[in-house]
Amino acid sequence: MYLRIMGQFMFVRLSTVIVVVLLMSLLVTRPLLAIERSEAAFNSLLNQVQFVRLIKPSKQIELDYRALSLGPTKVKQARVEQIQSQLQEFWGTLGIPTNAVNMKSSQDLFQQVLSLEPISKDYLTTSNKIRYLLWLEQRDDWSELASNTWLKLGDSHSLVPEISSRLKVLGDLRQYDPINTLFDANVNNGVKRFQLRHGLTLDGIIGPETLSWINMKPVKRAELLAINFINKTGYLASVEPRFLIINIPAFELELIDNGQVALQSRVIVGKPYRQTPQLSSRISNLVINPSWRVPRSLLTRDLLPKVREDGGYIQARNFDVFDNNGEIVSKTSQEWQDLAHGHFPYRLVQIPGEGNTLGRYKFYFENEHSVYLHDTVDKELFEESNRALSSGCIRIENVEGLANWMASNLVRDKQTWVDMQPERHKTQWFSLEQSLPIYLVYWTAWVDQWGNAQFRNDIYHKNPTFKLALAHGSP
Repeated sequence: MYLRIMGQFMFVRLSTVIVVVLLMSLLVTRPLLAIERSEAAFNSLLNQVQFVRLIKPSKQIELDYRALSLGPTKVKQARVEQIQSQLQEFWGTLGIPTNAVNMKSSQDLFQQVLSLEPISKDYLTTSNKIRYLLWLEQRDDWSELASNTWLKLGDSHSLVPEISSRLKVLGDLRQYDPINTLFDANVNNGVKRFQLRHGLTLDGIIGPETLSWINMKPVKRAELLAINFINKTGYLASVEPRFLIINIPAFELELIDNGQVALQSRVIVGKPYRQTPQLSSRISNLVINPSWRVPRSLLTRDLLPKVREDGGYIQARNFDVFDNNGEIVSKTSQEWQDLAHGHFPYRLVQIPGEGNTLGRYKFYFENEHSVYLHDTVDKELFEESNRALSSGCIRIENVEGLANWMASNLVRDKQTWVDMQPERHKTQWFSLEQSLPIYLVYWTAWVDQWGNAQFRNDIYHKNPTFKLALAHGSP
C-alpha cells in the first residue's frame, strides 16, 4: 500500500516535472522561432540585394549589402524598410513579377520579405547558385590558366590538377586528386560534362574555347546568371499559355503548351554579321513545299559568286529567273556566268522540290526583318556546336514534329493537309485557326530544371549592352 501510494506520488511529481519542462521549452522556443524568422528575412533580402549589386552597383546598394551581411541585428532592422522599398522599385522597374502588393498587409517581417521575391520557379535555385559562385570567388584563386597545347585523354600536364580542382568545385568532376597530373578517364568525363553545360563540342579536349570557359571567374558567372535571370523572367511574365520560343545563342527551340514543353529542337540561326533579330510576332501561316524568292542581298552575297564559278548553277539548283516584267528569262550557262560578273537585273525563285533551300516546310510570321522558320536540306549542320550559320532565318531540325503539331492543333483545313503529304512539288499555304505567338530571345545563362548552371557563348556580343542599359535605369 505504501509503495503504491509512493509510486502514485512519484508519478505525479514526474508528470509535473515533464509539464514544467514542456512549458519552459515552449517559452524558450517561441522567441527562438521569431529570431530564426528574422534571420531568414534578412537572408532573403541579402540574396535579392546581391542581384542588384551584381548588375547595377551603387554606393547605396553596397551599404545595404554590408549592413545585411556584416551588421548586427539592430543595424539590419533599422535598414529593412528602406531596403524593401528599393527592391520593390528595382523588380518593378524591370517588369519582374512579385507579390509586393501583399507586403504591407502582413506584420510578419519574414512574410513581407517573401512577398518581394520574384515569382519564378527558378529564382531560388538561381539565387543559391549565385551565392555559391560568389563564395568561390572569395575562397579560391581563379588566376588565368594558359596552355600552348591542347590537352586530351592520356596526356600528362602540370595544369591538370588546377583544371580538375575547378571542374570539381563547379560540379562537373566526380573525383578529385590534387596530385594527379594525368588526363585520365575521370578528368575526361568531367571535361565533357563541363562542355555540355556550355554548349561546346563534346570531345573531352581542352582547347582554347574550353579553356577560356574554365578561366571565367566565378563572379562573372554569377553576373551572367543574374543578368539573364532578370532578362528572361521579365520577358516571360506576359507571355500567353501557348507559344514558340527560340533562344538564339543556345540554338534551341521550345514549344510550350499550358506550361509544358510539347516539343524541342535544335536550330540554326544567323551568322554574327547576319544576325537573327530578337523579336516577338505570331505565326499565321504554314507552307508545304515552299518556293524560295531569293532576297537581293543574298543574291549578291551568296548566289552570284557561285554563278560566276559555274554558270550551270542556276539550272542545277532549280531556279527560275524573272525579269522586271515578271517574265521568265532563259539563257545558256555561259551567258549566266558572264552576267554574274556585272549588273544582274533579274530575280531568282527556287521552285519547290527535294533540293529546295527551304526544304519541306516554312512557318511565316510578320516582321520587318523578312525572317521566318523553315526546313533545310543541310541536315548535317545540326551536329555543329556553333550553329550561327544562316543568313538570319531559323532552320529547324525537328521540322516534321513542329509541322505535325501545328497540323493537329492549329491548321484549319486538315483534309487538304492529309491530301498534300505525298506531294513534293506543289506549294500549299495553310491558314491557322489561331495564330501562335513566337519569341526570338537572347539568353546566355540560366539554371536548368535539374539545378545545373548553363552558359552559352555570347555570339552577338549582347550581354555588355544589356548590363549598360540596367546601369542607366532602363529595363
